[in-house]
Amino acid sequence: MKIGLYFGSFNPIHIGHLIIANFIAHNTNVNQVWFIVSPQNPLKTSKSLLNEYHRLYLVQLAIENNLKLKVSDVEFKLPKPSYTIDTLTYLTEKYPTYEFLIIVGSDSYQNISRWKNGILLLKNFQFIVYNRPGFIIDVQDSNATILDAPFLDISATMIRGFIKYKKSVQYLLPENVRHEIEINNYYK
Repeated sequence: MKIGLYFGSFNPIHIGHLIIANFIAHNTNVNQVWFIVSPQNPLKTSKSLLNEYHRLYLVQLAIENNLKLKVSDVEFKLPKPSYTIDTLTYLTEKYPTYEFLIIVGSDSYQNISRWKNGILLLKNFQFIVYNRPGFIIDVQDSNATILDAPFLDISATMIRGFIKYKKSVQYLLPENVRHEIEINNYYK
């Protein structure tokens, strides 16, 4: 089984994440896309992160009726900060019959040299790279597939700011996620 791994803080998960994951799940050769909720990304500060279990639950809510999408807390059990190479080592040992592919935006793909064992990842794993405006990549590596997936110029940072300043986030988040954030006063 081919599994596309979509790593992120998902702080919070939003429509942009879901569009990309769903597009990849239905327009590539992966059987499922797994959202890997990262408790702490080594390249980001953790001061604005909602508790990882709350973020995991919000992803569960967002994808609850889509059988091609799954959420994983695998990085919750691994040392922090979370490194992709460590997660993939764990997953390939746990699921030896699965083939894992890494889903990233072209902006992240450009920074692969900053990742722990980034060259090893490029050598040993397939990448599905979705283009992001302003981050053009010229891939001559057979381990990367470039996609022109639908893209919305929204971010979790923008959404957190809207919530903090009491602006509407309707249509930027799935309605059940927006409701959960609202009733729990997340990001205020």
